[in-house]
Amino acid sequence: SIFILMGIPGLEDFHIWISIPFCTVYVVALMGNMVILFITKTETILHEPMFHFLSMLAITDLILSTSTLPKMLGIFWFNCHEINFHACLTQMFFIHAFSGVESGLLVAMALDRYVAICNPLRHSSILTNSTVAQVGIAALLRGLVLMTPHPFLVRKWPYCRTNVVPHTYCEHMAVVKLACADTSISSLYSLAVIVLIVGTDVMCISLSYVQILRTVFSLPSQDARLKTLSTCGSHICVILTFYIPALFSFLTHRFSKHIPRHTHILLANMYLLVPPMLNPIIYGVRTKQIRECVLQLF
Repeated sequence: SIFILMGIPGLEDFHIWISIPFCTVYVVALMGNMVILFITKTETILHEPMFHFLSMLAITDLILSTSTLPKMLGIFWFNCHEINFHACLTQMFFIHAFSGVESGLLVAMALDRYVAICNPLRHSSILTNSTVAQVGIAALLRGLVLMTPHPFLVRKWPYCRTNVVPHTYCEHMAVVKLACADTSISSLYSLAVIVLIVGTDVMCISLSYVQILRTVFSLPSQDARLKTLSTCGSHICVILTFYIPALFSFLTHRFSKHIPRHTHILLANMYLLVPPMLNPIIYGVRTKQIRECVLQLF
């Protein structure tokens, strides 16, 4: 009925020290994303498709970080290692589903940049409020639907070896490895979903930026090219902060047998904690409208 989350195996003596940067990251993520949500809601000049997608991204980041950090800090500070089986499945679902939602929102933001640069005169007519809402709902439903089988598959297996999960949260593969049954179906489904989501999204983002670069380099002046490319800078930085840690975490967890376990877990935590912290900072620093609104707010 319960699982025991170990935290970071091999670094138990340093849990208190590790909790300090983790807690700092969480506080910054909460404050940054709440500020983004507040100013995009209250400032009428930010009622544009790009900022609507940014608001959706902020909500997703809040869900991702809140799904993991409170329990993780409970482990580090109060030795609260126990987690109810169904709470573990719920945490697993939220983490993986909203990771997929965030990937879909990055595609939506790439679509916004593509339309804004390649079809600027039709931007407002193509990306209407209803279209933006439909794209956001599609990203949400895709993440929820594709990840729903995970907890149901995990729930039906017996766990007779141990109930100790060598992780800081209920990561799918870490829980699956504890089952006393053939888990190949779940592993294959998980791999297929990751390849489908990441492969499709990275391809769509790449195609949009190929078209954007073609349009930019056809502009007559270098100043116009640099100014146009600068509008994509924030989105490119957010893409890199999301996909690079996720790729390293996925590759080391599945294909590397020689990397220490605590390195696997630290990478898995960075993949969930760093993007929610950096996304509002990147957009706050690099986007003039947001920067001015934040300065005005404070």
